[in-house]
Amino acid sequence: MEHRRIGELMTRDVVTVRLGTPFKEIARALTDNGVSAVPVLDEAGRPAGLVSEADLLRKAAGRPDPSGLTPLPRFEAWERARAEGSTAEEIMSAPVICARPEWTVVEAARLMAVQNVKRLPVVDEADRLLGIVSRRDLLRVFLRQDHAIREEISHDVLAGTLGLAPGAVTADVKEGQVTLRGTVAERRLIPVLVRLCAGVVSVTPELTHPAGATSGARGGGARS
Repeated sequence: MEHRRIGELMTRDVVTVRLGTPFKEIARALTDNGVSAVPVLDEAGRPAGLVSEADLLRKAAGRPDPSGLTPLPRFEAWERARAEGSTAEEIMSAPVICARPEWTVVEAARLMAVQNVKRLPVVDEADRLLGIVSRRDLLRVFLRQDHAIREEISHDVLAGTLGLAPGAVTADVKEGQVTLRGTVAERRLIPVLVRLCAGVVSVTPELTHPAGATSGARGGGARS
């Protein structure tokens, strides 16, 4: 849902390397642990950068093809410097973009989209690493079972957040698509209800209010 926090979804057991970790050890850390990137920590345990498979492959791409058939890629100066690096500090992408555990899924997803990154280290108030959250972690929100979504909307949104009487509004959920049925006190509550049903595929409000009109506009798939 919209209030779901990054601290609930992040991976806490994070594979990390240090600034001075050699190239070969970084490659081993990635392959042995089945991850595509690792945070690089400084002496205080703060993320200084990230090293990904792409960063490591840049070194291989920058070497001449023994056959002489494949031309070298045209690297920028900074790319060439990193391709020639031999430690995490020399190879890593920096500065690193981080998230806080209290952020919502919406906030993290927007930051990933704007910055075009696949993962965010999660840090505390002192910028020490707490975990890491990836695009895949955010997508797990949409894999909840229908009954779990229905329970969460009924308990947390309808009864908890809005304080609606039991049965005033019901949520029918099928394959992550939510249909809200019932009566609300005011028309302005309808878009609020749709927005609060985040982390789902779509929301259709089939709701009435005292004015007697029915709202059947489909929500834009409010998500978290």
